[in-house]
Amino acid sequence: MDYSKVIDQETWAFINRTGDYYPPETATFPVSKQREIYDLMCREFFQGYPDGVTGETRQVDGVNCRFYATEATTDVTIMYFHGGGFVVGGLDSHDDVCAEICARTGHRVISVDYRMAPEHHHPAAYDDCQTVTNWALAHYAGPVVLVGDSAGGNLAAAVAHASRGGTNRIIGQVLIYPVLGGKMDRGSYLEHAEAPMLTLQDILFYKGIRCKDGVEPVNDPTYAPLHDLDFSALPPSVIVSAGCDPLSDDGRDYRDALLAAGVPAVWFNEEGLVHGYLRARTTVQRAARSFDRIIDAISALARREWPY
Repeated sequence: MDYSKVIDQETWAFINRTGDYYPPETATFPVSKQREIYDLMCREFFQGYPDGVTGETRQVDGVNCRFYATEATTDVTIMYFHGGGFVVGGLDSHDDVCAEICARTGHRVISVDYRMAPEHHHPAAYDDCQTVTNWALAHYAGPVVLVGDSAGGNLAAAVAHASRGGTNRIIGQVLIYPVLGGKMDRGSYLEHAEAPMLTLQDILFYKGIRCKDGVEPVNDPTYAPLHDLDFSALPPSVIVSAGCDPLSDDGRDYRDALLAAGVPAVWFNEEGLVHGYLRARTTVQRAARSFDRIIDAISALARREWPY
């Protein structure tokens, strides 16, 4: 793939700036070093809170979370699960993203600091996300929309799959360049194996340490939502992928599985964008338009509307 023909100069500037703090070979470093580098990079891109948004960090059933609100916050709860390969990231890595979602939608946002590999293997991350979602459903009367990026997109979908039949208040999910368990020997995994920001080798590294002894569960949607055998009765779903990303086919395949099961679903594959572009939402026009699309999707689902 000749990325010079499909990635514009604004996006290249973002890629190069990211590389100044998070070099492409970071996934080969010890995990502690990866986290140090990732946290430094996220601080470099931190854009502060919009006016009127507050963030409060507290524990929910033993899981650290950050609650975002404004004076006019509605009864809708947005559950946000951060990306980072199930290995890096936390409450601070996506702090400004969550604050902006809160400000622009008007809804409460809860960001979950789930346990990560390799110290905590699957299903620890999923368990924490499910625990906090269940708490939100028990403590707030309004509906819930699940949102996550990258690994967090996996976790959002996993919670949606596991929650079927237990509640009718999870009314939608928005998955942002999610990793969902697609086949890695074909399609975008090969076409974009050397993509800027995320390579196939990076994905294989994170996949290899997520489970104990590297053994993946079979047909377990809490691990890989695409491995589920039943996609019916899931909430309306908006999937947004990056066009220059090994994971892009996961979004398409998940949409197709949902549509085949009669679930409202739409997939946007953002041309010329790369994995992790949420941090470029104020500097790259393509990323800004995509973030607008994400905000519109969250808002529409929260109103129980399907404008697609």
